[in-house]
Amino acid sequence: MRRREFITLVGGAAAWPVAARAQQGERVRRIGVLMHTTSDEPDAHTRLTAFLQGMQGAGWEVGRNLRIETRWSAGDVARLRQNAAELVALNLDVILAGSGPTAATLRQASRTVPIVFAQTVDPVGSGVVNSMSQPGGNATGFLQFDYELSGKWLELLKEVAPQVKRVGVLRDSGTSAGAGQWAVIQAFSRAAGVDLSPLDPRTADEIERGMTAFARSPNGGLIVTASAVSLIHRELIVSLAERHRLPAVYAYRSFVTSGGLVCYGADLVGLYRLAAGYVDRILKGEKPADLPVQAPTKYELVINLNTARALGLEVPPTLLVRADEVIE
Repeated sequence: MRRREFITLVGGAAAWPVAARAQQGERVRRIGVLMHTTSDEPDAHTRLTAFLQGMQGAGWEVGRNLRIETRWSAGDVARLRQNAAELVALNLDVILAGSGPTAATLRQASRTVPIVFAQTVDPVGSGVVNSMSQPGGNATGFLQFDYELSGKWLELLKEVAPQVKRVGVLRDSGTSAGAGQWAVIQAFSRAAGVDLSPLDPRTADEIERGMTAFARSPNGGLIVTASAVSLIHRELIVSLAERHRLPAVYAYRSFVTSGGLVCYGADLVGLYRLAAGYVDRILKGEKPADLPVQAPTKYELVINLNTARALGLEVPPTLLVRADEVIE
């Protein structure tokens, strides 16, 4: 679902919040949403649409008994902190945290406002919760993936492009998730027989310069880790990988539907639908401290055969059989 469908679900207005008119005697609850992408990111709206559908299924409707405040930080950490402070100041009933450091930033801004994160990496290591089974504070939610998944990206790259000897890893080194993903890929690199090159761009120009410089030497491949930076510059990254004939593995499905080669990651739309269940339970009186952090139960492997052919790659039949979706 795209942005138009998402806006329809929040009441047909062009932006949040939507003025809520409760039915007689019905209390209006107020929730916040903090996203670390741009406001026109299609994937973000697809996930939020799933969240709102989950809320509707639990009996919550924007314009009737629910009001929503949202903020988009577009990958800017300073703006993320400001947005988090603004939402906390509104004294909301619950705040939904999106990707990247949103949950950690909200926890720094408040230790009392309930927080549900929909796709956080390493909430224990980043101090968002005390433990997976007993969060212990004002935050709980759903893992995007365990760091071990990062090693599978490297294994996938070697499986689909065995000639690769050099791997550029596009990451956000400024976050704990970026450092964690890099560490696991490093640990897998020796067994895979590849040399790693970290790429730490923040802007479109830096991405273009970094990928172009990396592609000057032969036998290169690319891993694009999970980060807000990569999502914001998805089209550029995919086009540069195509231009420089770099086989690439991505953390998000949208890269492959945009022309990328392979992705492997959690069903994020499903996680946002599950997050609605936790928000509903908190609105009905349960505490985040008592709701265990849950790991994904569904992962998706998507392969773009058109891109493989353009790169001159023969995708192994064993890999095609494992794929959840093959784009031709």
